[in-house]
Amino acid sequence: MISFKNIRNGTSWSGVDWSVNDKRALAEIIARVALGQQRYALNILKKIDIKTLNPEQTALSGAIKLLSVGPRQKAWHRDGWVFQVLAWIAANLQDPYTLKSSPHMIHAHKGFDGVHIKIDKKNMKINNVVLCEEKATTGPRGKITSQVWPEFIDMENGVRDNELIHSIIDILERNSGLLDLDEAVSQIFWPKARSYRISITIGEKENRHGGREFLFSDYENTVKGEERERRAETFYCQDLRAWMDDLANMAITEARKMV
Repeated sequence: MISFKNIRNGTSWSGVDWSVNDKRALAEIIARVALGQQRYALNILKKIDIKTLNPEQTALSGAIKLLSVGPRQKAWHRDGWVFQVLAWIAANLQDPYTLKSSPHMIHAHKGFDGVHIKIDKKNMKINNVVLCEEKATTGPRGKITSQVWPEFIDMENGVRDNELIHSIIDILERNSGLLDLDEAVSQIFWPKARSYRISITIGEKENRHGGREFLFSDYENTVKGEERERRAETFYCQDLRAWMDDLANMAITEARKMV
């Protein structure tokens, strides 16, 4: 479905580059998410044997709306949603058992793009909270400097801590019984408790080491600390809009088959 190649820039940042090797399988998972079957999709990614669950016919129109560009919409609204689901799939393929926020079910959602919670299984405490920014764009460097770095700086300065607490409690409540919620929330304010992940589409110019080096320059100045706190993930797409159109149409076809 998706394969990964390690990338890094010394002690500045590290991460992976994605390659899609089974677009139809990817479209099927995206269709499940669009139909409201995130948990079912997650079990598929975890390779858990599960009974086939056919979604309700009534869910189809909403799924098609998510996967389409409306008459007064910009394509990047739809593409941004599809890419956030793609980033969620990529994260679960790399680490299916880290707790994660579910994909948003509306275009251009204003909350965190993603929140991941890593739990120390020995003492059942939060080990790390990963704050994610996920961008489908044809101008990746400009998007990073104008939107991502300011967001990360705000998060580092605690500007959005109230939103973060809400997101963490929501994730933990969906996994009830794992942790004491009040104690868990207090742990995210510890030094080194947070790290950051940016997932972004890239073009020809960025699809090499020097290009990625420039793309993520100033990451270490935006987020202080160790290299492991700064994760970078890239997806090269020669013609982003055409590729997204094709993937979304494939997902609509898969969704129609399921109901």
